[in-house]
Amino acid sequence: MGTDRPPPDRPSSSAAGDQSARDGSTSAPASEARRGWNSDFVQFETTHRSRILERLRLAYPESSREERLSWGDTVPKLQQEIGEVVRVDTHFARCTAVLEYQLPMESRRADAVLLLREGVVVIELKGKLIPSDADIDQAHAYARDLRCYHRECHDRPVHAVLVPTRMRGRQGVDRSVHVCGPDALDALVGSLDARRTGPPIDAGRFLAADAYRPLPSLIRAARDLFLVRRPPQLWRAAANTDDAVDHIARVVAEARLTGTRRLVLLAGVPGAGKTLVGMRIAHDPGLDLLKHGDRGAPAVFLSGNGPLVEVLQYVLREAGGAGRTFVRPIREYVRRYDGRPDLEPPEHVVVFDEAQRAFDHAKVADTHKHSLAQSRSEPEHFIEFAERRRGWSVIVGLVGSGQEIHVGEEGGLGLWADAIHGSREPHRWTVHAPPEMAGGFRGLTVETSNALTLDETLRSHRATRLHVFVAKLLRKTPPDAAVLRPLTDELQRDGHDLRITRDRALAERYLRERYRDHAEARFGLMASSRDRDLVRFDVPNDFQSTKRVRHGPWYNDGEADIGNRSCRYLRDCVTEFGAQGLELDAVLLAWGTDFVLREGAWVIDRARRYRSTGNATVRDPWQLRANAYRVLLTRGRDAHVVFLPPLTELDETWSYLCSCGFRPLKDR
Repeated sequence: MGTDRPPPDRPSSSAAGDQSARDGSTSAPASEARRGWNSDFVQFETTHRSRILERLRLAYPESSREERLSWGDTVPKLQQEIGEVVRVDTHFARCTAVLEYQLPMESRRADAVLLLREGVVVIELKGKLIPSDADIDQAHAYARDLRCYHRECHDRPVHAVLVPTRMRGRQGVDRSVHVCGPDALDALVGSLDARRTGPPIDAGRFLAADAYRPLPSLIRAARDLFLVRRPPQLWRAAANTDDAVDHIARVVAEARLTGTRRLVLLAGVPGAGKTLVGMRIAHDPGLDLLKHGDRGAPAVFLSGNGPLVEVLQYVLREAGGAGRTFVRPIREYVRRYDGRPDLEPPEHVVVFDEAQRAFDHAKVADTHKHSLAQSRSEPEHFIEFAERRRGWSVIVGLVGSGQEIHVGEEGGLGLWADAIHGSREPHRWTVHAPPEMAGGFRGLTVETSNALTLDETLRSHRATRLHVFVAKLLRKTPPDAAVLRPLTDELQRDGHDLRITRDRALAERYLRERYRDHAEARFGLMASSRDRDLVRFDVPNDFQSTKRVRHGPWYNDGEADIGNRSCRYLRDCVTEFGAQGLELDAVLLAWGTDFVLREGAWVIDRARRYRSTGNATVRDPWQLRANAYRVLLTRGRDAHVVFLPPLTELDETWSYLCSCGFRPLKDR
């Protein structure tokens, strides 16, 4: 308790006293939410703490030693205070205490949730005397997400309580969060439940696995923000994506009318607008006609790209619910439905970002701590999830090229073909794809359309040929500079600037001067994650530094925003993992020694080595490095400024890039 923990790696055990646990079982039924313990207040107080702690350990076997020590300290305090609540008012006896409750469609767990007669109390415990702002915000977020996404919390009060375990008494209320020491918790809980008669909240309904339900008002607000107000960070040259959106909408309508299942693959070069198409499909108000009852949003946009999810949610946060109504991480979706064959997803339409980068079964095994024999690839999971959906379902896969930068992403689209072939009902599936992809789905029903290819970049009307230039530049043995020079000349004529320097300060001055009168422009520092030498030149591309970057503010905030987290400060650095699928007006790319030209060929000898994790192995480390630089060289709409440190290892690279048409900056 007291930390924002990762989710369990297997279904949680049922709590003592739960109807499902009376047979002595220690694993929760698939139809129930994941938690460590739940019982009425009386049983919680009178059960020996060792039994409760054992239940928590069984529920979360991967919990850290620090977390288990925290449980040992806080559980007795909670038992004592809950007992005091009952002694003051016996009407609380049948109320429910839930420990280590995993929020619906989330990896986060609340330390304790109390189901009272009128409202819900979510408690976060910290081993502190004085809480921090982060502690306050964490407790506030738990209550907010229960209100917004839990069916049983839509129409009743949800109270956030922060308990620094070394504090005494009540401190007050901060950002709607009640702050008090353990000794004052009993009085606070009693005061938060105004109803003195009637039954408590039904624990069975609250803990049901299908309790995830976005507020209808949240769905309307998110659609209004995205479709009507059109945040400029997400909408660019939207007309160029209309044909693809219209085609996919027709496929969805056809699947509904015929009661069939469809896999739709939309291909596009970097910056072509695949994410925009996916978001437009997910937010399509026409899908409301497809809903049954109050199941919630009929579509969802899923991505394994954490920074992209963070940025999309940050832009959409104004609609409420932290912008999560239509945008979620793939990992959390898999965790929710894996191992729960009776749990039917509410969405008819699932948009899967970067479908060609879906994890193979070995990477899924490592990510979700499964045995290799029991694991399935992400495509196998999603085809099976879609087949649970009664009536019909559609998976829209967004497909890029040369975007595979993680271990376990090298299986390609063949994983999707294998998943359908191995599914329960392959005869019900139709694959819709660009003509060039049809050959990969032999033996299946395939319909092709040119509308499913976005072959022009929207990243900038001035850089429609950028991806072609970068693809040629990053061949293992690149062509003679004279071959590439016409492409760079064309880019420069169209207004996309390719600049180069060995002076970091000069690069920064150039960008600040260029965008001095354009406060809405975004330019930032990027670098490869595998370089060893850039930190010596004040480029913080190391793991710990990049992990601290908050991508939502970094991509969207300006220099006038509070927090100083904007990319415009050129202080924080993002790597290929933080840049994929996202864009800036201009990029300051610090070129590392992990990808250098030597005797006419790109080599990666000085790159930090890839380490195979568990079952996942690297097939082609050189290609992953080349793909990383492909990402970094295609993030800018207006310009790319390449900074090469003054190292002899980079001299040949410098000469070649200059010969290709990157223009050196001059110190005037």
